[in-house]
Amino acid sequence: MVKPKAITVLSGGLDSTVATAYFKDKYDMQALTFNYGQKSARMEIRSAQAVCEKLGIGHTVIGLPWLINLGNSALTSDADVPKLEFHELDSKEICDESARKVWVPGRNIVFTAIATSFAESSGAEKIVVGWDLEEAVTFPDNSKKFLDAYNRVLEIGSIHDIEIEAPLIDKTKKEIVKLGVDIDAPLELSYSCYTGEEKHCGICESCMRRKRAFSSSNIVDEVEYKANFI
Repeated sequence: MVKPKAITVLSGGLDSTVATAYFKDKYDMQALTFNYGQKSARMEIRSAQAVCEKLGIGHTVIGLPWLINLGNSALTSDADVPKLEFHELDSKEICDESARKVWVPGRNIVFTAIATSFAESSGAEKIVVGWDLEEAVTFPDNSKKFLDAYNRVLEIGSIHDIEIEAPLIDKTKKEIVKLGVDIDAPLELSYSCYTGEEKHCGICESCMRRKRAFSSSNIVDEVEYKANFI
């Protein structure tokens, strides 16, 4: 039986890795990874490629060099990446400030639009993304509201029947880790750090959320950290 096609937006991070693995048996998938000048580009691409090899799916890297020149995100500039304490992860005020510092203008809008072009041209009926509940608190382009709105845009703006699938949209990082283990997602190959170093820094917000998720789930995280404290 021929499987329907899907495009997956795969950064190589925890969320997109689990989302991709969730649908690997249902769809004939092609992964897209974006290099927009982020500090972690090399590690994200390496991780995404390893995940694709493990799952047996195709992989395309797309360069967006112009995006590095827009805004002043700590992910794409010389600005310091925000570092959070474990107890600060549930502070909306602190995390809003952190989100503003790492915000890349229109990133998910751009990524999803490009994925739509690939879906239309390849006959894919789904676009898979790793948007989740926990990050939606401070990143509106991870939210259920954004997902629903973008799917309405696709209904109007595409001549094809394409829908975004976001299997993690109602899940916290802890729930994502548990789901990843249940579906045998290659969590050990994922890369979550904002800094782009070989080892996860262990103190940026992305690392801290990952560490908390694994720790609270009593599941061992097999990636290496420079700072292992929580």
